[in-house]
Amino acid sequence: MILRPAHLKLLTTRLLPFADAASEGLPMGQLFRLSLFQVSVGMASVMLLGTLNRVMIVELSVAATIVAVMIALPVLIAPFRTLLGFRSDTHRSAIGWKRIPYLWFGSLWQMGGLAVMPFALLVLSGDTVHHVPFAGEVLAALAFLMTGLGLHMTQTAGLALATDRATDETRPRVVALLYVMFLVGMGLSSLVIGWLLRDFTPLTLVRVVQGAAVVGIVLNMIALWKQEKVRPMSAEERAAPRPRFRDAWNDLIAGGQAGRLLAVVFIGTIGFNMQDVLLEPYGGEILGLSVSSTTLLTAVWAVGALAGFTLAGRMLAKGSNAMRLAAMGLLSGIVAFSVVVFSAPMGSPLMFFAGATLIGFGGGLFAVSTLTAAMTMPVKGLAGHGLALGAWGAAQATGAGLAIALGGGLRDWIGSMALSGQLGEALNSPATGYSFVYHIEIGLLFLTLAALGPLVRFVRPATTQREAARIGLADFPT
Repeated sequence: MILRPAHLKLLTTRLLPFADAASEGLPMGQLFRLSLFQVSVGMASVMLLGTLNRVMIVELSVAATIVAVMIALPVLIAPFRTLLGFRSDTHRSAIGWKRIPYLWFGSLWQMGGLAVMPFALLVLSGDTVHHVPFAGEVLAALAFLMTGLGLHMTQTAGLALATDRATDETRPRVVALLYVMFLVGMGLSSLVIGWLLRDFTPLTLVRVVQGAAVVGIVLNMIALWKQEKVRPMSAEERAAPRPRFRDAWNDLIAGGQAGRLLAVVFIGTIGFNMQDVLLEPYGGEILGLSVSSTTLLTAVWAVGALAGFTLAGRMLAKGSNAMRLAAMGLLSGIVAFSVVVFSAPMGSPLMFFAGATLIGFGGGLFAVSTLTAAMTMPVKGLAGHGLALGAWGAAQATGAGLAIALGGGLRDWIGSMALSGQLGEALNSPATGYSFVYHIEIGLLFLTLAALGPLVRFVRPATTQREAARIGLADFPT
């Protein structure tokens, strides 16, 4: 049998990852190059949420409360992603660029924050002699704010640019590729940075963090190079009054579908993420699992999330309703938290790990489906893709940050009341605090289901039956 060019093209489309994400307006080479900004954002996320968190507490002996405040600062500015997306929709320049300026300045903010970060942390730790009160706290807060602002600006503008350039058929796969590159950036950078910091010294910290700043801006410069067409604008066009954010926001939420979708994303994200800081302590304190056993929770959660991605990709490719899939994810989460709660009285680690896997599955399915709904929901009036994606990202990031804070706080509060006997003899157990949070999450998921219901009839299928034949690794949405 002779393989003709048409056969080879069909074979690569089916077998190679993301081969069918390219289009005439966004060739594969430019798509992969554009995706490098997600590697940079993933690296910065690891620095903020993982590496520097551990370094401040362990090596620099900074109080955990101060560390928590610093880590929360990038989350607190997440709502500004909506405004950043709108500004990139309406930006005016002499050469007509809209997204590239925000990608560029986001890269500068990100690099600047990471460049001053190690020195701010050394001042914060007390290793330097100075007579300025709260100098370390102020400098560290500014560094975290700069890095967080750059991260959010870069990601919002980059996703909007990719959405602009992709076609309706390839858009879910393009965003899927960008999400996978984000995970690649987080995974690779965590391994490399952890290896470089294995023998910690203040000088090593400076070198590694500033090296990450340089690598980040280099990746972003490669990513944005010639990605947006030059469309010269006259002086009159640039001088014309800009649309107001309020008017664009009103256009986005007109009819109630977008506003309800954001509420669903916000509440559902809180419902799935309050357990983020509790599952491993629950397994160790309540079920008596070893450190090595609880470390496997991340792996089984990831397996569940991957299964959710796979199912959503196949179902959406066949024309399934995104909101129905989101509801399936919510129901899976309700079952998952119920299994985790019952694992304590049953004394069953197997039930606990099964529940953790289901949490990953439900959360992944929910995230995939709501983002697909946001991408395919038609924008009208002054609302553009930047505003829509910025609003989705703001709702998701804010909900995740708030969920982590609420989960830890509620567990400590209820747990202390239970162990002191204030809740009665029946609830005098270390498991009470954890169980209370898991029951709150079940209630929030039920509330999300109620809010989601009316959206089912509004959200159109993401793809057509014609696209169903093209299923591969490219169909993993975010």
